[in-house]
Amino acid sequence: MGADVRTTATGAREVPQRRAEVWRALAVLEPYCAVCDVSYVLDRDGSPGVGTTFVCAPGELAGTAPRAGAPRGEIVTWEPRSRVGTRLELTPETWTTEIELTDTADGGTRVSITIGHEPTGGSRVVRRLTRNAVRRLVQRTVDAELAKVPDHVAQAAGRG
Repeated sequence: MGADVRTTATGAREVPQRRAEVWRALAVLEPYCAVCDVSYVLDRDGSPGVGTTFVCAPGELAGTAPRAGAPRGEIVTWEPRSRVGTRLELTPETWTTEIELTDTADGGTRVSITIGHEPTGGSRVVRRLTRNAVRRLVQRTVDAELAKVPDHVAQAAGRG
């Protein structure tokens, strides 16, 4: 697929917490995220980084393996306390997420999120017909992820 079918959206919000706290909340994949109701299974123990792969599954796995066909992802950008990017492969599409953290003048953190969507199947005609709906979906996804940032930070503070 060419660049003409990739849809991206970006948004940002500021939170009062310092960057290290926000990084821990957004970039460190815990086995289960109650905010998103998603479980993550990493391909290796230890510190994640570029090339780390993972499987994500809805709900809490509670020690069981994700079902066959669960979405697979990979960390494609890893700059501790600054940027993390992932690519998630779903059957008819690929989603990318890039989170960038910067300090604010008052000691808080600006969280910028860019989400990309690229269909991996379907005809060109179908992609053209659904382009506007996909644009709205991607922007709504960015907005929803930004709205969850304070809940992620609060959840991480409870773990810490």
